[in-house]
Amino acid sequence: MTLISERSTLAAARAIDLVKTYGTGDVAVRALDGVNVEFERGCFTAVMGPSGSGKSTLMHCMAGLDVPTGGRTFVGEDEVGRLDDAALTQLRRDRIGFVFQSFNLVPTLTAAENITIAADLGGEAVDREWFEVLVSQLRLADRLTHRPGELSGGQQQRVACARALIGRPELIFADEPTGNLDSNASAEVLEFLRRAVGEHGQSIVMVTHDPLAAAYADRVVFLADGKLVAELRSPTSDAVLEQMKRLGG
Repeated sequence: MTLISERSTLAAARAIDLVKTYGTGDVAVRALDGVNVEFERGCFTAVMGPSGSGKSTLMHCMAGLDVPTGGRTFVGEDEVGRLDDAALTQLRRDRIGFVFQSFNLVPTLTAAENITIAADLGGEAVDREWFEVLVSQLRLADRLTHRPGELSGGQQQRVACARALIGRPELIFADEPTGNLDSNASAEVLEFLRRAVGEHGQSIVMVTHDPLAAAYADRVVFLADGKLVAELRSPTSDAVLEQMKRLGG
């Protein structure tokens, strides 16, 4: 288990005694039950566990997309729960990138416009050199004028990856990013995420149910019944699968 200190300059994000409860009384569900976890900078971490273990809830609370019932979450050294609405919006816009299972692209915009949408809405300049690097690495150069409906699922997710990284955020949260993709498209997305960590020093936290996907990570943490119960370093798909079997996943 990873011990959590009050201050950790190596953490891209961390949670201290994190609790999330849905409902009240006899029907209350404790989705997170005192989770302490740290996600290192420049590291690709996968989060796994059986259905209902709290994987996505953990990501949503740490990214400021959901409000914890108790405990504390940090992005860098900023405590998310102490931010007002404006500061929280700025955190999610400038310092965190998101990749979702359902792509979440704007259907009326081209691939290029979807990639730069945050900067365009904020009236900010796009780093064109970095844009070209991402487009090249994701093999999107001949798809930039296409709208999402004209792209395959794998191409849409590669656009979503470029959108997540275009602002050079401190941290990427990816929630089942290969859940809607076939094996070839999944491998392309995972290889890019792996490359983003290895070549660009990106910090990535990926929720997944797939042992093959988790094997791309540097580290896998396992949740069960809302608790952090195990972790693997330098995981293999076989080792991840064996751990999931032990957890009943």
